[in-house]
Amino acid sequence: MDALKPSDVEEIALLARLELTADETERLGTDLTAILDHMQSLQQVDTSGIEPMTHAVPMELRLRPDEPAESLPVEVALDQAPDAAEDSFRVPHIISAKSHG
Repeated sequence: MDALKPSDVEEIALLARLELTADETERLGTDLTAILDHMQSLQQVDTSGIEPMTHAVPMELRLRPDEPAESLPVEVALDQAPDAAEDSFRVPHIISAKSHG
């Protein structure tokens, strides 16, 4: 895989809400490229005979029954929200309008 460009690392940092210096951007570009290369090599492993699992060690998941219950009243849900409007949580816009294709 080609090395990630600094602009790619900056976009990832923006989405992760990270503020990076130029040195950090360069170092993380190298690290992320190595991670992506490793993931590409893992995709080559034949896992056709392997049963899917939720954990690396056998364990029994303790799931609660999925039963309907009363919803939390809107006023209570928004009571300590840092920013609310029209019975909704307001969150910052984080996805840019430019195409990612």
